[in-house]
Amino acid sequence: MRLIIPVLTSLMLLTGCSNVKNQKEMSYQWPKIQAPIAAKKEHIRIIHGDTVPDPYYWMIDYFKKGPDSAKVVKYLTDENDYTEQMMTGTKKLQNQLFNEMKARIKEKDESVPVFNNGYFYYTRAEEGKQYYKYCRKKGNLSANEEILLDVDKMAEGKPYYNITGITVSPDNRLLLFGVDEVSRRQYTLKIKNLETGEILSEAVNGTSGQGVWANDNKTFFYTLNNPVTLLSEKIMRHQLGSTNQDITVYEEKDKSNYIGVSKTKNGQFILINSQATLSSEVLFINANQPNDAFISFQPRIKNVLYDVVALDDRFLIRTNLDALNFRVMECPLNKTTLENWKEVIPHRKDILIQSVDAFKKFTVITERKNGLIQLNIKQSFTSGEHYIAFDEPAYTASLGANPNYFTDSIRFIYTSLTTPYSVYDYNVQNKSKTLQKQVEVLGGYSVNDYVTERIYAPASDGTKIPISLVYKKGLKKDGKAPLLLYAYGSYGYSMDAEFNSTIISLLNRGFVYALAHIRGGEDLGRQWYEEGKLLKKKNSFTDFISCGEFLIQQQFTSNKHLYANGGSAGGLLMGAISTMAPELWNGVIAEVPFVDVVNTMLDESIPLTTNEFDEWGNPKEKKYYDYQKSYSPYENVTAKKYPNLLVTTGLHDSQVQYFEPAKWVAKLRSLKTDNNVLLLKTNMAYGHGGASGRFDYLKETAFNFAFLLALEGIME
Repeated sequence: MRLIIPVLTSLMLLTGCSNVKNQKEMSYQWPKIQAPIAAKKEHIRIIHGDTVPDPYYWMIDYFKKGPDSAKVVKYLTDENDYTEQMMTGTKKLQNQLFNEMKARIKEKDESVPVFNNGYFYYTRAEEGKQYYKYCRKKGNLSANEEILLDVDKMAEGKPYYNITGITVSPDNRLLLFGVDEVSRRQYTLKIKNLETGEILSEAVNGTSGQGVWANDNKTFFYTLNNPVTLLSEKIMRHQLGSTNQDITVYEEKDKSNYIGVSKTKNGQFILINSQATLSSEVLFINANQPNDAFISFQPRIKNVLYDVVALDDRFLIRTNLDALNFRVMECPLNKTTLENWKEVIPHRKDILIQSVDAFKKFTVITERKNGLIQLNIKQSFTSGEHYIAFDEPAYTASLGANPNYFTDSIRFIYTSLTTPYSVYDYNVQNKSKTLQKQVEVLGGYSVNDYVTERIYAPASDGTKIPISLVYKKGLKKDGKAPLLLYAYGSYGYSMDAEFNSTIISLLNRGFVYALAHIRGGEDLGRQWYEEGKLLKKKNSFTDFISCGEFLIQQQFTSNKHLYANGGSAGGLLMGAISTMAPELWNGVIAEVPFVDVVNTMLDESIPLTTNEFDEWGNPKEKKYYDYQKSYSPYENVTAKKYPNLLVTTGLHDSQVQYFEPAKWVAKLRSLKTDNNVLLLKTNMAYGHGGASGRFDYLKETAFNFAFLLALEGIME
């Protein structure tokens, strides 16, 4: 999935308040220097009787390890040098932005402990440190602290370091975790003996980073990726201390499917999940019998998705079988195929069943209605249903860490555009909720200083598109305020209204920040997604354009002050709207953008390509080729004016390869007829998600914001 989780969604974000006045202190004069001109080397694509030149195809060579690899690196470095020169005058502003955003973060902090299998687990961060310590205490919170992983020490001297998939064995003695030091999402699984502190030598390379322990405390399962395409290809079984090679317990033959392995909350079963955009399959074994062969829960059916959770005496199945917005079924533990499924929650046209989380005494259904999350607590499927109430116009709520199957309470997280991340414990029996922690705000932040709204823009076909907005109180809706509009709009990924510390730096300088809940996500149900993919993908682009036009009509801003931002598949959105409505935007930031759709989807050696045919279509079929070519930004660069553009990428990006934005920028430079700014910034050390530390990512955010503020003439 070409998914980048925006800075908006990071749980590390805290907030504060800047004292910068909303006024233009001076205009920024962009330097008049020559941009790098990429060499052309003709390459011809011929398909479906269509002959298309690709003069910048040579830029793929660093990825392919071809003869022009060194030339590619030099070109990207030249572009970086140009970008630095163009942004030289914003250095003071960048530093100011970085320092004020960093000052909002409580550097010495600790997460709310989570109880599991006799231990309280938590993370803590120390002042001035980039990473976290993963810790636990046995039995109660007054016990001695045990540091499981000190990531600050582990990351010393490394420009990028990411830990994922931390899993403790059932007997609490062994720790399994994944490490990525390149930012290519290829993880090495490592095992630590928590009794001796030793990191065992039997590491496993090329994995997804997540392992699952069997109940024997010596066997674990993991996902092995293809080293070239990075596709999740095999589920492997590893036995500690064995000199034999790891055993392949499942191999996915369909290159459209992602696979992964997990364990049910009650510890009874190990599940293999294989899922494409349109169909899925689950296989399972008893977690007490790790050497058994996995059996299919229900063989995959075309256009049917399902996932399962286990109770003591039955399985629950969430499925879209004859249910666009999903319904919930149940079946016996020993009779799992379709003919044994019995409906317990019917399909509803106005409610999307997003997930099911089962506990011994109750079940939590995460639902989405009118674009907003609802948490539905069911004591049983025949009676005892109630909801946790939320009352802001735009917000999001989600279940937090809830590993204890036998609990009487659940942990959930609540946030909005003005409410910091808040961790609650909710007692299901007496319906009481307790705030365990709200992200501490440094700098005197007050929710009363800001206003949040939810409005609806009419799309080109009349569909109402929700927009969530936040701005500082006292804003005059006279069309003069700068406004940053963000969206994603792919893969059914819903973009909810969440708290964002960094955006405060824009709000305090007079910006409005807006989220467009466009089609392609599942914000308003499964149909919302269906209407924004494959041969309806352009709805995502036109929805976003309609939102921009509506915000202008409502006097929130004007096209001289309207800006757009999106990343990855949201970067495709940025490329499309820059082509389709270039006059609407004063500036666009396209982060790691998927902008060379046709060429990428034709090349099955590129990571993720085959997984995504059901999202974009396979261009080897003419109808999809023609449609993709009609909107792909790289294909549609022509001699005309474009908005000011900042394009970012990472040399080691595994999701959207660096050459897509690099080719796009080169083609734009050769054809655009305006004098607007066009910058390409390649991070030569990171990949798709950017920097890994708590503070380093703020430098990237400060750079992006400085670009926007310079266009507005706001230099402090």
